[in-house]
Amino acid sequence: MNDNKFLKISTIVGFIAFAAVSCWATAESLHLLLPDLPAAICWAVTIGFFFIASWGTKMITDSLNQNIYMEKRGSNLIIGVIIVLVFWLLCSMPTNTHTFFYRNLINDRVSSDIATTQGYLSQIKDNTVTDARIQAKCTEIENQVDAKLQSLEGEIKNPLNPGNGPETEKILGEIAQILGVASINKLSGTGSSVEERKRLYQAYREVILMQLENKKLNIKKAMTPSNSNYRKVADKDWKNLDLTKKYIDEGTIVLTNADDTKKVCDKLNQGYATIKTYQQFVDFKNDADNELYTCDNPETKVKRLLSVYDVWIDFISGKLGGLSFVFWILISILVDVAAFIFFDIAFKKRN
Repeated sequence: MNDNKFLKISTIVGFIAFAAVSCWATAESLHLLLPDLPAAICWAVTIGFFFIASWGTKMITDSLNQNIYMEKRGSNLIIGVIIVLVFWLLCSMPTNTHTFFYRNLINDRVSSDIATTQGYLSQIKDNTVTDARIQAKCTEIENQVDAKLQSLEGEIKNPLNPGNGPETEKILGEIAQILGVASINKLSGTGSSVEERKRLYQAYREVILMQLENKKLNIKKAMTPSNSNYRKVADKDWKNLDLTKKYIDEGTIVLTNADDTKKVCDKLNQGYATIKTYQQFVDFKNDADNELYTCDNPETKVKRLLSVYDVWIDFISGKLGGLSFVFWILISILVDVAAFIFFDIAFKKRN
């Protein structure tokens, strides 16, 4: 008699211990998904669902126990299976896995998301992409003009047909077209001697290089936005994320806390919105980032990790988790199964 009483107390304690872990993980997952929902409600729903799931496993084991009398054994088995599928397989196990996986990954995910977002915000606030594009365009013009200057020099100094003739005029017209000017005035001089041809080419070169500098100034003016407020907006968002990173390092923001993580998401959302608005000033590292930051409704990587549904969708589609996620699935199953076993032993029907 005492042995049975000790066994029942021990199994009840075991059930409470494992159930507490499972309910904590489920409540955490629900609170991450719905941070505005009070934690007490999350716990109440979780405990209720887990007790119902546990009772479903008891109905299954009792219906399979041929040593006891039970009316409607088949119905009890079917109802028990349905209860376990609904309250455990669709609720407890997925949410438990989500919580374990989230806590294992969140720090790296937040760090990566902030770093990537700050990188693109830096491009906007520092105008690096615009400057790079201006420089590339200027370099392109310089290279074209340099090639034509070499042709011009060769034509003026050509020993077989030296001087300032029709071919020279043709090259000058091509250079004028590159520089976007009406024409480059033909200079006087026939180039009858080597020294005169050198002076003639040098004179043309100075005129053309002066026009080139004007062209570069016009390119910079045309490609530089007249309104620079976007740089101030990006700078503000960058500083907010830098401050957020500092608070995380100091422990002021705790990423396992749903409310704190929501604050981080809010700051990231602001950065994402700015990048989307001013995407013309950003050079994305890859197509995936381009799609992530410029889609109709950008969703941060951190925010997606808060949703148990999205995490499972990403795992099933092969975008997230891999063997690490499988490991946490197994841990979740083992915790719940241990709780169910203790529950079934403690409240096993014996007659």
